[in-house]
Amino acid sequence: MSDSNHLEQIPELPNMIEIWQATLDWQPDRQQQQRFQRVYTEILKGNRLQNLTRISAPEAFWEKHLWDSLSGTIGIDTDRPCKAIDLGTGAGFPGIPLAIAYPHWQITLLDSTRKKIAFIETLISKLNLQNVKTIADRAETIGQQPNLRETYDLATIRAVSKASVCAEYALPLVKIGGLAILYRGSWSDTDTLEIESVAAQLGGKLEAVYPLETPLTKSIRHCIYLRKHFPTKKQFPRAIGIPDRQPLQTA
Repeated sequence: MSDSNHLEQIPELPNMIEIWQATLDWQPDRQQQQRFQRVYTEILKGNRLQNLTRISAPEAFWEKHLWDSLSGTIGIDTDRPCKAIDLGTGAGFPGIPLAIAYPHWQITLLDSTRKKIAFIETLISKLNLQNVKTIADRAETIGQQPNLRETYDLATIRAVSKASVCAEYALPLVKIGGLAILYRGSWSDTDTLEIESVAAQLGGKLEAVYPLETPLTKSIRHCIYLRKHFPTKKQFPRAIGIPDRQPLQTA
């Protein structure tokens, strides 16, 4: 079966222009909509070779991958240039939608699975995204590399592990004054107390917790903003696997 036939089998994403504008005060232009559609098409095709996402229906893909990715920037100035890194990007979320929405940003996509990075590199080429590059490695490793440590304005990480673990992955890579955004589902007052303590150990401070409701399924989301105020101590991030096995405790 030809590639064109494969493309014909994939439905169109809903454009949701009004919802974009009402919920995030932003809407895609025609080229951005076309790129979102190409992301959807290529990921569904890629699913036949590797497990990229279980979300395949067009409305669900729009909400859980595209809208959810951009919801993380609701509280920041997106007009300014930004050097960002997306940790544990998987099939490219939230990093690729952010790169499409904000072409003046420079975004690095990090994942330890080389097959996923290979897929993303092909996708970047097909989308002709000039503001994206990739790294196949672990956050614990690159967080200790002098050329990458504390060099990013922004780090994003979407529900890879516990919030304290995500903070240990992200904050060492953020420069002083920069921001780490943790994408979470449910969130509690206990979670807030824990992340305040952990962030302080890593040189950061909890700046805001943004509660969100997804526009179609009315699911609960939270974006946790951690601002970097001091250099992260040299022992963080700890060696591969340790942050996940032994999350930082409340001080």
